Amino acid sequence: MRQNYLFTSESVSEGHPDKVSDQISDAIVDLFLSKDPEARIACETLTTTQLVVLAGEIRCKGVYENGEWAPGALEEIEQTVRNTVKDIGYEQDGFHWQTLNFYNNLHGQSAHIAQGVDASGNKDEGAGDQGIMFGFACDETPDLMPATLYYSHRILHRMAQDRKSGAAPFLEPDAKSQVTLRFENGKPVACTAIVVSTQHAPGYDEGDKEAELHAYVKKVVADLIPAELLSDDTIYHINPTGSFVIGGPDGDAGLTGRKIIVDTYGGAAPHGGGAFSGKDPTKVDRSAAYITRYLAKNIVAAGLATRCTIQLAYAIGVAKPLSLYVDTHGTGTVADDAIEAAIAKIEKLGGMTPRGIRTHLGLNKPIYYRTAAYGHFGRDADGDFFPWERTDLADDLKAALA
Repeated sequence: MRQNYLFTSESVSEGHPDKVSDQISDAIVDLFLSKDPEARIACETLTTTQLVVLAGEIRCKGVYENGEWAPGALEEIEQTVRNTVKDIGYEQDGFHWQTLNFYNNLHGQSAHIAQGVDASGNKDEGAGDQGIMFGFACDETPDLMPATLYYSHRILHRMAQDRKSGAAPFLEPDAKSQVTLRFENGKPVACTAIVVSTQHAPGYDEGDKEAELHAYVKKVVADLIPAELLSDDTIYHINPTGSFVIGGPDGDAGLTGRKIIVDTYGGAAPHGGGAFSGKDPTKVDRSAAYITRYLAKNIVAAGLATRCTIQLAYAIGVAKPLSLYVDTHGTGTVADDAIEAAIAKIEKLGGMTPRGIRTHLGLNKPIYYRTAAYGHFGRDADGDFFPWERTDLADDLKAALA
């Protein structure tokens, strides 16, 4: 591994059009899981000017059975969509929660997919699709996340809090951030560049109002990035296009699943390619990505490495993973294959089958809407905590290695 380099990660706010789509899709996941913990959901969302479209397939007791919607179900879906847009904060002419046009194209799950996933006879429940999933952890931040992504997320999260509280009323929902850090001997030592582009009220692109916005962003950065990383040499690019009044789905179309690097590790680790939002936890794109993060974080938390990447692979309809791969990037205190063997010994993981993952992490619950903006991993510092962020496996790993 290189020890001296520059590295950059980006984040996007909850008002970014792709994140609007992710949050709507996960709000639908939560709605159906609240009705039926065994529901199957694959919900994709398109957003554009004054329009939200849902597409995908579901199976949910009491909501959609035998090709029929239960009374009131369609109205509840639409209200969930509108409430999500309202919570994000869109009340603009080009995208407003009350007046947007809504189309629901959800339908029943394919019987051929269901027969591969459902448990029957001696067959355990299979994976909802084939694929490869990666998890990662490193010791760069308290949440064991890459520092560049960690700070990128926190900047936008703080700005959203200030927008909603009224502390920064000139902000609008759409925003992006980017943080570049210089690493020496593998550790972050300086922030060389900050990029923040935020949608704003009219007039905040010139004169004193523009200066107020710029000063606000620099204050947020100073509050969240350690002082020792910032200096007079740090370069700021704040709304570098000049104006950002038209934004969100009115400025650009949004789709579920287009921000998978923002959702995971900011480019610091591999990605298997599968998105998370809109999918119930039988889909290993989601649940296996969560268990690999859980394993990687516990390996680092246990002091077995300072950096760890884990891969799992699955076949549709097959319960057990096809492979488990651990890479501690030369930072491990024990051999990587020994860690792989230790993981396989831990019975509470349930063999990392889809059912075993969901049981251990408690994934059949409506917990997903909060994951759909500011990353699915880390976030302890901002008051969020997800079950795959626990470090309760550290002692089990040490015992299995003894």
